[in-house]
Amino acid sequence: METILNAPSAPAQPAPHNGPKDRLPVLMLGAIGVVFGDIGTSPLYALKESFIGPHPLSVDRLHIFGVLSLIFWSLMLIVTIKYVLVAMRADNRGEGGSFALLALVSRHMGANRWGGTLVVLGVLAASMFYGDAMLTPAISVLSAVEGLTLVQSNLAPLVVPIAVVILIALFLIQSRGTARVGAVFGPVVLIYFATLATLGVFNIVQQPQILGILSPHWAVEFFAHDPRTAFLAMGSVFLAVTGAETLYADMGHFGRKAVGLSWLTVAYPCLILNYMGQGALLLGNPAAVENPFYLMAPDWARLPLVIIATAATIIASQAVISGAFSVTHQAIQLGFLPRLRTLHTSEKAAGQIYIPAINWSLLIMVLVLVLGFRESTRLASAYGISVVGTMLITAVMLAFLLFKVWGWNRWLATATIGAFLLVDSIYFLSNIAKIPDGGWFPLVVAGVLFTVLTTWAKGRRLMQRGMDDAAMPLDVFIRSAASAHRVRNTAVFMSAAQEGVPAALLHNFKHNQVLHERVLILTVHIEEVPTVESASRLEQSDAGQGFHRVILRYGFMDEVDVPRDLAALDCPGGPFDMMKTSFFLGRQKLVASAEKPGMALWREHLFAWMSRSSESAMEFFRIPTNRVVELGSQVQI
Repeated sequence: METILNAPSAPAQPAPHNGPKDRLPVLMLGAIGVVFGDIGTSPLYALKESFIGPHPLSVDRLHIFGVLSLIFWSLMLIVTIKYVLVAMRADNRGEGGSFALLALVSRHMGANRWGGTLVVLGVLAASMFYGDAMLTPAISVLSAVEGLTLVQSNLAPLVVPIAVVILIALFLIQSRGTARVGAVFGPVVLIYFATLATLGVFNIVQQPQILGILSPHWAVEFFAHDPRTAFLAMGSVFLAVTGAETLYADMGHFGRKAVGLSWLTVAYPCLILNYMGQGALLLGNPAAVENPFYLMAPDWARLPLVIIATAATIIASQAVISGAFSVTHQAIQLGFLPRLRTLHTSEKAAGQIYIPAINWSLLIMVLVLVLGFRESTRLASAYGISVVGTMLITAVMLAFLLFKVWGWNRWLATATIGAFLLVDSIYFLSNIAKIPDGGWFPLVVAGVLFTVLTTWAKGRRLMQRGMDDAAMPLDVFIRSAASAHRVRNTAVFMSAAQEGVPAALLHNFKHNQVLHERVLILTVHIEEVPTVESASRLEQSDAGQGFHRVILRYGFMDEVDVPRDLAALDCPGGPFDMMKTSFFLGRQKLVASAEKPGMALWREHLFAWMSRSSESAMEFFRIPTNRVVELGSQVQI
């Protein structure tokens, strides 16, 4: 492996986060289209599932007011206070999300007894995110298309086939990138939010007493009346806040100010108006509980509403899929996944990427979910537990940040984190009740992915340790090779370590008995920051006799391009010329061994298989294939 993380060297100066360049209204429109698509589609199923889900409730005044009060205050506490006011201040050079928060906290805390715990939590949160990335497209699109049955009841058999066609088309266009269609995302979702608010106000006028749900005493009375039922209902109520983590994860695209203002001025008011409208409808017509979202609209407006809602769910799904690509890219850069083929779909936006392996894996799992569960009501039982698990982990990591990094007043930090942990824990425990009805699925997915991520990270450490043990100090090699025949031009030997001689150089000299006039030992280092500015990217030192050690530093959101960045090289032998340079890459054949106590044998076999399946180093580093020489060796782990 030719990239390293946390090497013991002086860190490069991270690039300052300058923020998005567009005007605030433009950024807010973009945020509405991308960031709030997931949480914005929750009204399609959240209230319905609270009443007719696995733990049904009586459709009466107490339960309607109690559930809606829980939804209002959950959105206030979790989204507005936890994420908009607190978590979004925890940006890592402007970027958010689990890996960015992990890197931020780890960088400030340094090596201590909590380091391993933080890494485990960050990896577990990322693993749970993939479960959300599978479930969101499935439940969102399926719930939107189900509105067709209210337009024409005999269309019910077509719901699943139509949803499957939409989802396949959605994943097929991923390779084109979102740049071409991104401009329409904001206006479409803005129209959708305006529709939510209009439908809500129309029904609130019929039953204005529904405004009473803004008082928290209804939530308290709901729990006082039947604590067990209220606790179980929290699992369905939580569906209203799924997508909150997206606000934090996508913060870097639009900036904290644009995301926060969009939530407070557009998304939150429109959502609450719609939920109150659904509640008002149920007060006057309890039978509408079968699908209160669509039944709020008059008959003539339901087909247009299905079209608008389906468009919004497609956009919400697009945002989650793009998020899966970004999280995977960060995991690769930070050393938790092997190299995967990554295509950049925009010349202007480096963050717009496409990873085929992730795209097709997600499509398969989404189709399995739709064809296996077949109804949004059944899918809702699987949805939520992975999201609340991620939120709970975020709260724990924020605790480290508030106490250890920001140095908040102890009482204020305790009260803030205590409130977050209390709310998240209640939701987590209530979602556990969903496990027998489908909640097991995202947990299994998270468990498998956690195993994969940790196996790769540990396997890399073991492999690097074995290679370091066999490495020769560079000064010793230079002295021993002083009389070697030198040939023209430049040789670049990739090395994962910043000390010693790479195996490829030893093997090349052993078999060919020659050295190039200029030898560069190159290490690519991934810093725990999103970006590294160009001026701090390249570090070089002269080891003597034509040998030079070069370090290229990248942030975990940066695009790695070795030839481009070596062009700035300034050392004896003339400027860097790609046509006069040969890159020597070491390809290690990993051999699982029961004799070494590093990992369980089955994990060693898994690591070896992942290594064989990873993308070629020359493609990952953007090295032309006609300039590469690969030298193989065996390494026991």
